[in-house]
Amino acid sequence: MTEVRTRFAPSPTGFMHLGGVRTALYNYLYARKMGGKFILRIEDTDQERLVPGATQVIYDTLRDCGMDWDEGPDKGGEYGPYIQSDRKDLYLPYAEELIRSGHAYYCFCTKEELAERKAAAEARGEVFKYDKHCLHLSKEEVERKLKAGVPYVIRQNTPTEGETSYKDMVFGEISMPNDTLDDMVLIKQDGMPTYNFANVIDDHLMGITHIMRGMEYLSSTPKYNLLYEAFGWEIPKYVHLPTVMRDKEHKLSKRDGDAYYSDFISKGYLKEALINYLALVGWNPGDDREMFTMDELVQAFDISGLSKSPGIFDVEKLTWFNAQYIRQLPFEKYLSLATPWFEKAFEGMDRQMDFRRLAELMQGRTEVFNRIPEMVAFLKDMPAYELDLYFNKKMKTAPETAADALCMVKPVLEALGPWTEAEIHDRVMDAIQEKGLKNGAVLWPLRIAISGLANTPGGAFEIAYLLGREETLARLDRAIARLQDAYGKGNVQ
Repeated sequence: MTEVRTRFAPSPTGFMHLGGVRTALYNYLYARKMGGKFILRIEDTDQERLVPGATQVIYDTLRDCGMDWDEGPDKGGEYGPYIQSDRKDLYLPYAEELIRSGHAYYCFCTKEELAERKAAAEARGEVFKYDKHCLHLSKEEVERKLKAGVPYVIRQNTPTEGETSYKDMVFGEISMPNDTLDDMVLIKQDGMPTYNFANVIDDHLMGITHIMRGMEYLSSTPKYNLLYEAFGWEIPKYVHLPTVMRDKEHKLSKRDGDAYYSDFISKGYLKEALINYLALVGWNPGDDREMFTMDELVQAFDISGLSKSPGIFDVEKLTWFNAQYIRQLPFEKYLSLATPWFEKAFEGMDRQMDFRRLAELMQGRTEVFNRIPEMVAFLKDMPAYELDLYFNKKMKTAPETAADALCMVKPVLEALGPWTEAEIHDRVMDAIQEKGLKNGAVLWPLRIAISGLANTPGGAFEIAYLLGREETLARLDRAIARLQDAYGKGNVQ
């Protein structure tokens, strides 16, 4: 049985798009599932779009996701080099071989001439494709232009009759009329190959058996197959992947901050959650299971589970996954990840904050780490709130009676010795019992008075402890004064 060899061949033009990460993931999973090889190749033939440092971003992202490659630029291998610009001298001989066999030709048309013909075609309501003008030049004319140094490209000579068909492992039989295929450029004026040509040559020379890439290449594949046939090479198996979309109509976009892997990592999504969810965007394991480790994904992955429809990347669903992963983190790991966000939330605050206790309260409530500062902001600055918040039907509390409860609990807190959570709890609960009151009748107003929120990480005791003695009593005084101003002093004992 032939060894399965898949490849991920990104262009170093910026950050890693989520669609690219998923393409790499599926290639990786299939190679590992089949006991084959996963190859990384850097396709940098489009020199104008290259971004300095982008190749390192590719390395870092794949490693961060747990996708290690068997062969690649930094690892080597028997089919290297694995950066296309380092292979540039090998493409021209293949293009010249196609010229000799009649499957390609020199084209000397200038950009201006091509633009003029394109404009004329559009004026006629036609889709422009190259008209094979230079194919009809005599051999002598071609030689004369080459000797004179006239700039040229090398174009594929696609047939104009019949159709080219191939079988895709996801989309089935695909056929394209040959008269719709353009004579694509194989070698550019600068001598560099186009992506379309280089990927065919490299995939063959590197022994790639399964080409897994985005479905945008469905219509280009017939032209690639014509090249394989022209060389007499075996055509690899094709697996075209559904597009990753934000919704049914919109792609992920840089402007909306949802296009790149780094967007989500910087927001505080866990890479394990992101990879787990991304695997399910366009692929179904065949059952209701959703939570997978990377090793479990390898075992479960099957091409038959890939969808033909675009995969919808639902950020809310990703957030749910992330929350599950955060809850499963060892506490010390959660603390280390949450601490920078705590530090950001309390920057410039002159009070000390017990991050460990706060983390204990926050781990079960954290969905995404970048939401932490907003969730704990009330511990730094008291938020504005309406007095109606004191009303709680279940606790049988109301703004009109809240001051009574707060005035009862204030001297208890003032008399505390050590300001510990246990002491706050015990002394307040003793006072509530002594007065014959319901717990909620005191604790709900206390929570509102010192937090200004109905929903908080922890209850009144935890909040008071985290705030510290001075801040808790100051907030309590302000709350009592506000209630007295609003409802008079008759209800205050």
